[in-house]
Amino acid sequence: MSNRTLGLALATAVGAAIAMSATANAQAPAGEKEKCFGISLAGKNDCAATGNNSCAGTSKIDHDKAAWKYVAKGTCTSTEVTLKDGSKRKGSLEPIKG
Repeated sequence: MSNRTLGLALATAVGAAIAMSATANAQAPAGEKEKCFGISLAGKNDCAATGNNSCAGTSKIDHDKAAWKYVAKGTCTSTEVTLKDGSKRKGSLEPIKG
């Protein structure tokens, strides 16, 4: 196998592994992961409760109150994010109101 073919095969394998890991994370059993609202960055949400970003990766703003992402169970409410105005907010197990 030439170096070029080997490099292409390696790059393909790494890409496939990353894709499988991302899919496994989004579909993790409920016992291991939990939905955490208000912590995802724009375009990095797993889904949303309501609004214009009900599909994965469609949130338009950082830390959207209705958008959620999977996190390790038990870590959501201790996860803290810094908002645009400099204030801090912790993740929520339910959509954030207000």
